[in-house]
Amino acid sequence: MKTRMKKKCAIHLAKTAGFCFGVRRAIRMAEELARSGDIIHMLGDLVHNQEVIARLEKTGITKISRLGNGHGRILLIRAHGAGRRLMSLARRHGYKIADATCPMVHAIHKKVREMDKKGYRIIVLGDRRHEEVQGIVGQIAGKTLVIDRLENIPWPQIKKIRRAAIVVQSTQNMDHILPIVAALREKIKDLKFFNTICRPTRMKQAEMRTLPRLNDVVVVIGSRLSANTRRLFEISSKLNPRSYWIESAAEINPRWLKNAKSIAITAGASTPQSTTRAVIKRIRQLTG
Repeated sequence: MKTRMKKKCAIHLAKTAGFCFGVRRAIRMAEELARSGDIIHMLGDLVHNQEVIARLEKTGITKISRLGNGHGRILLIRAHGAGRRLMSLARRHGYKIADATCPMVHAIHKKVREMDKKGYRIIVLGDRRHEEVQGIVGQIAGKTLVIDRLENIPWPQIKKIRRAAIVVQSTQNMDHILPIVAALREKIKDLKFFNTICRPTRMKQAEMRTLPRLNDVVVVIGSRLSANTRRLFEISSKLNPRSYWIESAAEINPRWLKNAKSIAITAGASTPQSTTRAVIKRIRQLTG
């Protein structure tokens, strides 16, 4: 009598999973500074991943929540960037600056300053409390308007604006942005729109619009603080209800994988390969 072999569950890792260029660059810069022997402070998290931050702290880099006496110390600016006032304040405290801001975020800063000089009111589409958005807003002295959702557009303020320039948080979802832009175009006569969503984000999101349709289960790996990971999960969960967002392999619930023949895995831009490998290993153990 022949016994039927149980077919193994297929695991499909997204091609775009894991570190983007900006995160990889920031971590490399931090590691090089740590080897220099200088006293290094980072204000907040360099990137949104606690495993990465813990690893950097083990190299001797100190995470601080506020600026102190910076004489003889180097301040490492996070990949999300910082406002010009904070940079100036750090220098006045005596810090030397090591700027790990993602070059694509720097490009947004440059565009904001350029359009502000031309007399345009700056509108930022993004998460108001996110460090990247705060850094963008902090590029100019003038008042900047931040809009996070279509339903939160402050119409009384918008009606008073004659000329405006829109920039976008680099990790936003274009599907959410375009309706906001269309609504603003109806009210602002002179409106310039700059699509500053970065290429790695676009590529990750494009892949995530396909994988959930082709797999029974989708696992998205990344920090709860990670904006780009949140977008990936939002896209996936709309296409496949069996989508799950985890930070580590320990969070995987075996029930999620029941009867799954194929599982797609992706990881946010700040998620290290070691975390992704651990997740894949755990899923293989659970699916046999």
